[in-house]
Amino acid sequence: MRHLRVLIVDDDPDVRRISQLCLVDFAGWAAELAGSGREALAKADEALDVILLDVMMPEMDGPTTLTHLRAAPHLAKVPVIFMTARVWGDEVIAYRQLGARGVIAKPFDPVGLPTQILAMLDAV
Repeated sequence: MRHLRVLIVDDDPDVRRISQLCLVDFAGWAAELAGSGREALAKADEALDVILLDVMMPEMDGPTTLTHLRAAPHLAKVPVIFMTARVWGDEVIAYRQLGARGVIAKPFDPVGLPTQILAMLDAV
């Protein structure tokens, strides 16, 4: 499995920690954490391989954060995958129209998380 650098953005510290453990321990990837959209914008850089972004967060939700990421020239091409419990058809279509590479449903399978991410990154 290839080595990726991931930014995990979620207001729930348990989700951040579980995601980090999955990606670091199971896949051997590097994972950074952000607890809000604003923190994600401050931590994101063009060397990231993917950003996992929660949809429902206080202050700045995931779609708004994605809009800001796409507006920053150095971050515009960093792939973003939403992680959310809101995975109904119309919502998934809207996330993809915003520029998300894909959507991972919460709750997610911890062991399968790296495989899901790779599948979405490779499905360009």
